[in-house]
Amino acid sequence: MDVRLDHLVCWVSDQLNSLDFYERVIGLAGVRAEEFRDGKAAFPSVRVSPETILDLMSYEAARGVDEGTGVRGSAGHPLNHFCLAVGREDFDELKVRLKRNGVEISGGGVDSFGARGIAPETIYFADPDGNVIEVRYYD
Repeated sequence: MDVRLDHLVCWVSDQLNSLDFYERVIGLAGVRAEEFRDGKAAFPSVRVSPETILDLMSYEAARGVDEGTGVRGSAGHPLNHFCLAVGREDFDELKVRLKRNGVEISGGGVDSFGARGIAPETIYFADPDGNVIEVRYYD
C-alpha cells in the first residue's frame, strides 16, 4: 500500500496573518492564497511538499467542519505539534528569519528520532495562534 500525507488542518484566528507567517517567516509557498485574498476560496493553504499542504482554517469554520466530518467536537481540536524536515542550510536560514521576526525558539533537541531516522538538531516555536511547529534537518 502506498500512503502519503495529503494535508493537515491548522486552526487559526486570522487567516491572512497566519498566511503571512507561514509564507514570509517559515518560507512555505501559499496555495490558493490569491483566491483567498480575492474572496474566491474559503481558506488558504501552504505547501509543505509536492504532495502535502497545511490548510489554514478559521476557528469560525469549526461548525461546518464538524458537519463535514460527521465527528462532533473534532473541529478546532488542538494537535500537540507538527514537524517539518528541511535541509541544513534552510534550517539555519529559518532560525535567522525567526529571530528577525521576533519569534521565540521555545525548545529544541539533538539526536531526535523521526520519520527518516535521527535528526542532529530540532527547534520548536509557535505560530501566531500557538500551534507548535518543530523543524529539523537530517544529515
